[in-house]
Amino acid sequence: MKKTLLFIFSALALSACAAKYSAEDFTIKEQKEATEELVDRVTGGRADEFSVVISPDQKDGKDWFLYHAQDGRVVLEGNNGVSVASALGHYLKTHCGWHLSWCGSQQTLPQQLPLPDEKYEAVSPYKYRYYLNYCTFNYSMSWWDFERWQQEIDFMALNGINMPLALTGQNSVWQRVYRRLGFTDKELEGFFSGPAYFNWFWMGNLDGWGGPLPQSFMDDHEKLQKKILHAERSLGMTPVLPAFTGHVPPTFEQKFPEAKVRKTEWVNFPEVSILDPEEELFTEIGKMFIQEQTALYGTDHFYSADTFNENTPPTNDSTYLAQMSAKVYSAMSDVDPDAVWVMQGWLFYHEREFWGEDQIKALLGAVPDENMLILDLWSERHPVWNRTEAYYGKPWVWCMLHNFGQNINMSGNLTSVANDPANALNDPSARNMAGIGLTMEGIGQNPMVYAMMLENIWRDRPVDKDEFLRDYLSQRYGCCNETAFAAWQTLMASVYENTVNNGGQESIITGRPSFKVNPGGTTNTKSHYDKADLITAWKMLVSCAGIHEESDGFRYDLVDVTRQVLADYASILQQKAASRYQAGDVEGFKAASEEFLGLIDDMDKLLGTRSEFLLGRWLDDARSIGHTDQEKDLYEHNARNQITLWGNRDCRIRDYACKHWNGMMAGFYRPRWERFFDTVSAAMEQGVPFDEAAFIEASKDWEWEWTLGHEKYPNQPVGSEIEECLRIWDKYHKEILNLQDNFEYKEHVAAYV
Repeated sequence: MKKTLLFIFSALALSACAAKYSAEDFTIKEQKEATEELVDRVTGGRADEFSVVISPDQKDGKDWFLYHAQDGRVVLEGNNGVSVASALGHYLKTHCGWHLSWCGSQQTLPQQLPLPDEKYEAVSPYKYRYYLNYCTFNYSMSWWDFERWQQEIDFMALNGINMPLALTGQNSVWQRVYRRLGFTDKELEGFFSGPAYFNWFWMGNLDGWGGPLPQSFMDDHEKLQKKILHAERSLGMTPVLPAFTGHVPPTFEQKFPEAKVRKTEWVNFPEVSILDPEEELFTEIGKMFIQEQTALYGTDHFYSADTFNENTPPTNDSTYLAQMSAKVYSAMSDVDPDAVWVMQGWLFYHEREFWGEDQIKALLGAVPDENMLILDLWSERHPVWNRTEAYYGKPWVWCMLHNFGQNINMSGNLTSVANDPANALNDPSARNMAGIGLTMEGIGQNPMVYAMMLENIWRDRPVDKDEFLRDYLSQRYGCCNETAFAAWQTLMASVYENTVNNGGQESIITGRPSFKVNPGGTTNTKSHYDKADLITAWKMLVSCAGIHEESDGFRYDLVDVTRQVLADYASILQQKAASRYQAGDVEGFKAASEEFLGLIDDMDKLLGTRSEFLLGRWLDDARSIGHTDQEKDLYEHNARNQITLWGNRDCRIRDYACKHWNGMMAGFYRPRWERFFDTVSAAMEQGVPFDEAAFIEASKDWEWEWTLGHEKYPNQPVGSEIEECLRIWDKYHKEILNLQDNFEYKEHVAAYV
């Protein structure tokens, strides 16, 4: 062991010689240049109509921006690039009817930019404006190139985000650390996961799944991370990089047989090896990790580390937990005395039966208050700060989690989002609340929810929902039509007031076929809203089609609401088929089955009109980053597996990352349901009971084969959104309107089960 430690210290000395860089390394001139480039990108080459001024002093320790007219230009001023970008974003929205969204934007600017009549100034009450979740890097960002990253960085800056999580390229750090510890690349093959599963590898949940990871991927993403960090830091952002939490290769015990290693199991993946923090080797590897990472990517002194992500510690002994926490922190601070440990508070919710007051205090108390920042990950639904005396004095961030698995469903907690950040900010019991954050598992859905959340960044009072809605629709649709406004009021009071489900309601379509009303597992069809309200809003939005057809945002919204109506209606049709089966009505069952499959076909065609809902784009993006056919096939398998089985054929979280996408409907969900209906129909004709267990086993084989397939799916939208929505309205609305009273879902399963 002494020989090993000597080797480690030598490695540290080598790494320490490498140059370091951070946001502080960028001069005011360089920040100004980077901000001017952002202005030019966002405005389509009209940067000469703006003046950028960076005045680096904060106001009472807070970030600020202002804009005004001078000499025929719009002057954008702030204390850093993010503040200036926020000034631009506010000006464009309020003066130019401009709207930027993942799902339907309006970025056409007037030929002559209107000059502000008076100076507008804003100050953010939040020191930290955090962005991203570990999961986002896989559910949404697995295949991103720098062009797509640049768009997201611009989006962050325009909305005032100053603290993004920065995980891209981490495998290069891990590889360097374990190579220095004597591991060969062959010995690491079973360690690194495939690119669609890095999040869970980084957090110590799994090894190797979706791999082996090609060296070309690591090299490419090391370069990509450097570009990302440069872009973020040049605007004054403070990226958060990871730290070591004990995850070691499965071959670690062969190299270090004396080391104390515990085994953890997540979901039903094979055990993962976690080095015990009591080991001296833990601290030294942790130091090496920070050193190697800093050599590669620099540091802004904030490090993300989650020691027990969805895993219960081996003991609830407070002394052990405190020692473990101190070890994790010392691995950061011994190398970087300015280190701040950024910890997700997720474990205190997810394993809340374990984490009592004594345990939480022990874990947090071992780190100085000024050197820790807690992310209250799900504040809008399950806040932890209000049952832990605001994390017992630690600085913490109010976060909106909202989405799971980048699922495509309409859901949110808008009243909480509108009120609770400001209410907490002004609540003395919140103590050291230091920021606000968006920690969604996936982006590219429910744009209204995120727009409202971002509205909080530059204000210290609750958001008036109706006032926000009028402004939002005026920017997104070009005007605030009263019917559209009423439709969205209805949606805000129903669909977007989810106090029932942890996450949005799933559609029966995306679950493994069954006659059950709620098939369980990761498919939860329990409704959190009155379906009559959704249908009312749908009817009103359809009536606005001729008014807002030129608005890209409206067209997206109309497709999304129509998609949700059909997704809900599918449960009615599924139960119709179940009742025919229970009655022994063979022909009736076949007719009901065809009706259900026809709805899936209609959803597929509808979704094919929007680029946001295309499976082909996801798969093509995955293949595009491969250098060889073998790499392309591996990445496509990763992409297909994540959104279906999420592991092997027996994985317990199958369909967790389900998608209402064109191509998924026609290529995966429809054939899976068709196989189900054919099997049941054959049993009925033969007069024998339907063997569900046998069907499930056969389904597992078919699902796995699909993940290995290479069928091509459209990667460009086809058809008119408006025409397709009106076609669906004409086909379905009478029957759906007649069934409004029957839309409350039952909690029991079908009688045959």
